[in-house]
Amino acid sequence: MNRREMLKQLATASAIRAAEALMPGVIFAAPPPNTGGKSMEWKKAPCRFCGTGCGLLIGIENGRAAAVKGDPASPVNKGLCCVKGYHSVMALYGADRFKTAFVRKDGKLTPVPVKEALDLVASQLKTTIAKSGKDSVAIYGSGQWTIPDGYVASKFFKGCIGTNNVEANARLCMASAVTGMMTTFGADEPMGCYEDIDHADVFVLWGNNMAEMHPVLFSRILERRQQKPDIKIIDLTTRWTRTSMAADKVMLFKPQTDLALLNAICHEIVRNGWVNSRFVERHVSLKAGKTGIGYGLEDKFAFTDEARAITFDELTKNLAGYTPEKVEALSGVPAKEIRYLASIYGDPKKKVVSYWCMGFNQHSRGTWVNNLIYNVHLLTGKISMPGNGPFSLTGQPSACGTVREVGTLTNRLPHGEVTNQQDREMAAKIWKVPVERIPAKPTYHTVEMFRALDRGEVQFLWIQVTNPMVSMPKLKRYRDAARKEGRFIVVSEVYPTPTSDIADVILPSAMWIEREGMFGNSERRTQHWDQLVQPPGEAMSDTWQLIEVARRMGFQKEFPYKPETHIREIWEEYRLFHHGPAHEMASYEELRKRPGVIWPFVNGKETKWRYHGAHDPAAQGNEHLFYGKPDKRAWLWFRPYEPPAESPDAEFPFWLNTGRVVEHWHTGSLTRRIPVLHQAVPRAYVELHPADAKRLNIRNGDGVRLTSRRGSLVLPALIDGRGRPAEGQVFVPFFDEKLLINEVTIDSFCPISKEPDYKKCAVKVERA
Repeated sequence: MNRREMLKQLATASAIRAAEALMPGVIFAAPPPNTGGKSMEWKKAPCRFCGTGCGLLIGIENGRAAAVKGDPASPVNKGLCCVKGYHSVMALYGADRFKTAFVRKDGKLTPVPVKEALDLVASQLKTTIAKSGKDSVAIYGSGQWTIPDGYVASKFFKGCIGTNNVEANARLCMASAVTGMMTTFGADEPMGCYEDIDHADVFVLWGNNMAEMHPVLFSRILERRQQKPDIKIIDLTTRWTRTSMAADKVMLFKPQTDLALLNAICHEIVRNGWVNSRFVERHVSLKAGKTGIGYGLEDKFAFTDEARAITFDELTKNLAGYTPEKVEALSGVPAKEIRYLASIYGDPKKKVVSYWCMGFNQHSRGTWVNNLIYNVHLLTGKISMPGNGPFSLTGQPSACGTVREVGTLTNRLPHGEVTNQQDREMAAKIWKVPVERIPAKPTYHTVEMFRALDRGEVQFLWIQVTNPMVSMPKLKRYRDAARKEGRFIVVSEVYPTPTSDIADVILPSAMWIEREGMFGNSERRTQHWDQLVQPPGEAMSDTWQLIEVARRMGFQKEFPYKPETHIREIWEEYRLFHHGPAHEMASYEELRKRPGVIWPFVNGKETKWRYHGAHDPAAQGNEHLFYGKPDKRAWLWFRPYEPPAESPDAEFPFWLNTGRVVEHWHTGSLTRRIPVLHQAVPRAYVELHPADAKRLNIRNGDGVRLTSRRGSLVLPALIDGRGRPAEGQVFVPFFDEKLLINEVTIDSFCPISKEPDYKKCAVKVERA
């Protein structure tokens, strides 16, 4: 070992010791042994973390993942990674990895062989179904499921068991994006791609801290502005962030008033004659839906929207109540700034891309606010062309590829909806099961699934690749529900978490490059990777766990896949759902050759922009063709401003907002085991505005008690750190399992998407 290598090893060891001192309860990953890289072999894989889908090259040495670098061949990141990506392989090697199964015996989790645990899972499934019916069992997965994981879960539960009790945590982060696209376009997934960054003149970021949540994409935007200085970045936000620091203009608005702001922009576009009349007349239908639609706070809440055709005159009258002056009073954004933003969208010479993420989607009117951003682009015709378009960014590595494409939500199938007879017939034919076995009605969306667990309607719940005992809103209710008598919880995991703590069976999972798989990122790019290293002990992929249990339940015929070729077999079976130019998927061989392929993939060519004849084979012969809707038009919905489920009052005078930080991945079960990331942000905190802190006599590091109608939590104060909330607001990241902010949040949700609103509830703030 030379001096440089020795210093590097010492620095890593020092970082681990420092991190352990900060948080003695965390067991950290050890650094890889250093052999100078002489025998390093580099293999491609997508990043394990966010939905950007960066391409990585993983250095394999002596059977261990020892290094990471960005893949220069990847069109996504072009060789660049963020701090999580560069340290991703360390998440494989925490000392407390689950290497065998555990079964709860006499109240204690006891290690057992995996075969015994799988036998028990299958037996318990059979017993519960026999006793209480097929809808008493459920599976809850994730946007971190690989495509094969999600496909097998859907086939097993919907096609074999015969229950639609399949949900994924993307319901908590992307469901509003799905329903927004479905209601406007009749088809899910963005119509553009990341290449839009290379063509746009203006980037409008709506409630989206892109610098921390999608840093590689944000770096591409900054590079674009550096190359062309007249490029503009406009940040619409409720909280000053690192994105705000880089923006050309920042517009701070009050929570929930993005609905009013978007209507004000549409009002100005119409009033000033900036409507692309030719585009609207040819390609847009005008609709209105129900209003006063509720917030989902009560159990068994049900809502169905109804589309009513309206005229352009009706739309204009509806928008008349959203003048810039009226919306300034509501939102806090000056009328002149609203007019400026409307003029940007309305200028036919400027190409505009709108980006958003959780700020829009985790919203009590998440579907509406997605519809409204589409309205802006439809009125101006700035859509489905390079550099012009609305784009919903994704939080998880395969929330698109698995949850949205494969359909691991209670209402979806790998193609279409469970409510559609033709879609059920297609699934039954491909799965080789009776069509009557696939239920025609959805059952429980995520929040209602956990409420059903509390009520006892769901008695068996299998949780894979997610940590709901940290991530669910109004958390205490659902944690208590999982511990009730008569509930059986199976958890597939790689590390101990608050979710594995409540398990009756823990199955050890292979992680990411310890198994073969595919992810699908935000821009419809499917990315394959081979198994690069062996999993520890008896750990196996979530896909194979499901197959083993399905076979034990008598479904050998439906799951005939061979261990050595099962990913290829599953992928080619899944492709049968999507033949045709609107959704054609690349072959297994094509995926293995390339650093990801954007679908639709037709005649060897990616479809980068959908619904436009110059780019999309399904729209050939048409300038634009929104083929997802029966009338082949996009639907422009009038959606009004309505207040959130809960607003500050005399007793609870502050807004609470929750979110993420760049160093940590969701609930932190992986990144908190990486010393350098954990040392950077060792625990959660509460951000306050300096004026509020001064008034409450709170200084940096002081304990601050946040209290809502659901719970209370004490966190250290952070004043003018990386972010600054507006006065009367506080912000808390949710990665810290020791400081569970979701015991404070509310479980209201968008009535259409059923996605909870993590961004707005009322709290009291006190110095502890």
